Amino acid sequence: MTLRSVTVLGATGSIGVSTLDVIARHPDLYRVHALTAYQRMDKLAEQAKVFRPAVVVVPDAAARERFLTAWGEAGKAPDVHVGDAALAEIAADPGSDTVMAAIVGAAGLPGALAAARAGKRVLLANKEALVVAGGLFMDAIRDNGAELLPIDSEHNAIFQCLPHHGRAGAPTSPEKSVRKLILTASGGPFRNRTLQELRDVTPAQACAHPNWSMGRKISVDSATMLNKGLEVIEAHWLFAMPPERIKVLVHPQSMIHSMVEYDDGSVLAQLGNPDMRTPIAYGLAFPDRIDAGVGSLDLARIGRLDFEEPDLPRFPCLRLAFEALAAGQTACIALNAANEVAVEAFLCDKLAYMDIANVIESVLNGRAAAASHVDLNTLDGLLAFDADVRRWTQDELVRLSPVHP
Repeated sequence: MTLRSVTVLGATGSIGVSTLDVIARHPDLYRVHALTAYQRMDKLAEQAKVFRPAVVVVPDAAARERFLTAWGEAGKAPDVHVGDAALAEIAADPGSDTVMAAIVGAAGLPGALAAARAGKRVLLANKEALVVAGGLFMDAIRDNGAELLPIDSEHNAIFQCLPHHGRAGAPTSPEKSVRKLILTASGGPFRNRTLQELRDVTPAQACAHPNWSMGRKISVDSATMLNKGLEVIEAHWLFAMPPERIKVLVHPQSMIHSMVEYDDGSVLAQLGNPDMRTPIAYGLAFPDRIDAGVGSLDLARIGRLDFEEPDLPRFPCLRLAFEALAAGQTACIALNAANEVAVEAFLCDKLAYMDIANVIESVLNGRAAAASHVDLNTLDGLLAFDADVRRWTQDELVRLSPVHP
């Protein structure tokens, strides 16, 4: 394996931290070119002291000062670039050949797209690159000879179960002989709660995932299963798979990360402990494999693997995601943007848990459903519509009587 130079977008988040953990295990294979962060400047400085990147990117001048204060007297500091434009520039910078796109939300889209257009190996842990801009992003991968390695555990599992042809690209049709893709879902912390019990769910409860350690926003998305709905949309783009050939199956143990069913009846599954370092290591090393620091899977100790169909009345956000995918790209943008605004309101105790889905559905059925002006071929057009939906969603939050008026 040749030495790879890696840029980590979103270095202080859970995916970024896990990526650096894997890189640290293989100093002969990887070096860090750049790190970016939005908030935790002390953590970013700590990482920079260990990995010595040439560049760090922070959101504004105040963050730059906090980073330099945290850096202190630890020798020559890396170059500190500031702002959104710098984020996209560092993603495309020729100083790295591999970009981990791990910024959560629509804010991560410009960097991921810039990396694709620069022909990089893109390790995609940002859902919005595909949910918001699937066509544009996949065209950028194809047109610029970039590689695309999905990092979400479910899509990485599917990728591992598909035949490979020497390169990770952007297919234009489903893999020959594949009948369906089966995305597994843990069911989150509320899989067995009644609808009545869900009415009083708190942010702390929603963020307490039984199997995975994740950020607050994605933990809530897992609890509502909106996260799995976004993964259905991602799978459609990543594998050129029609929606009717994508299935969701609840698997509480989270040991089977997803499956691929073939025309001959064979089902291939990828299993492993629920640790994001496994898909990260696979993406970094593809087509080889490296030690990720993850322990062996002890199936005898686990004893059993359970499966059940998702309960759509309990998880209406999953239903909404399938409906959005069937409706087209603008509906997918609206689904994602409305969810981000609604989840933030819930985390701030301004919206009841059960109203997250109500807000999204109202937006999808309202002005977003009538959107016909969106330019799907430009990032500016996609982001402008995304901003429109966020404004409409704020209106819905007011109309649906928040928890604390």
